[in-house]
Amino acid sequence: MPKKSNPKTKAMIDVYSWATPNGHKIHIMMEECGFKLNRDWRAIPVDIGKGDQFKPEFLAISPNNKIPAILDPNGPDGKPIHLFESGAILLYLANKTGKFLPKTIRGKYETMEWLMFQMGGLGPMLGQNHHFRLYAPEKIEYAVNRYTNEAKRLYGVLNERLSKSTYIAGNTYTIADIAIFPWTRGWEKQGVNINDYPDFKKWFEKINQRPAVKRGVEVLTALRKPLIDDQAKDILFGKGQYEKSKRK
Repeated sequence: MPKKSNPKTKAMIDVYSWATPNGHKIHIMMEECGFKLNRDWRAIPVDIGKGDQFKPEFLAISPNNKIPAILDPNGPDGKPIHLFESGAILLYLANKTGKFLPKTIRGKYETMEWLMFQMGGLGPMLGQNHHFRLYAPEKIEYAVNRYTNEAKRLYGVLNERLSKSTYIAGNTYTIADIAIFPWTRGWEKQGVNINDYPDFKKWFEKINQRPAVKRGVEVLTALRKPLIDDQAKDILFGKGQYEKSKRK
């Protein structure tokens, strides 16, 4: 990590990841683009509960010590390229393959605005919701209510959009759908009742049945264990992550 490629084997895209919503975005995208796991790409586990994200070799391609990151040996100029940030990776893969990003300028920006909605709003807010509802050492009623209500508001935004549109960014499946879906798989744990958002529910069930999506959300899932270890929690949420960051 990063692994040196063997010139005698087919060059594959390396995806440094874990079984999280942001990781699953890229797993799904790889499968949707027609890349087959262990043939065209490989999933290299970065166990964020053990602190793998702070290893120098991972920081070399992801300086913010967050998954996912990729290393493509066949970059746009024929040279290797590495990228971090899931939104940037989705855009890169869409441009590389010519898939899931509309060709028209209008379509591209409509897709990108919903991608930014996920990156800047939906993901961070649902992440805070998960933290205060599931992982915080003490239950802070204000924080739980704050982020649960924000989660419900965001699901309402999606439901309203999907009452007028087949998919998130229009009438075609795009990277906006791929980005948003993994974050909404945990709606029950977010204090959300999916039945309150019928148009969102219809979309969710449709995306959930896509073969590539089914394959993507299984990647690395068997390796992930319930986050009950105090040391893992310290690395992810406590002073451990900041101490490690200082030593980068």
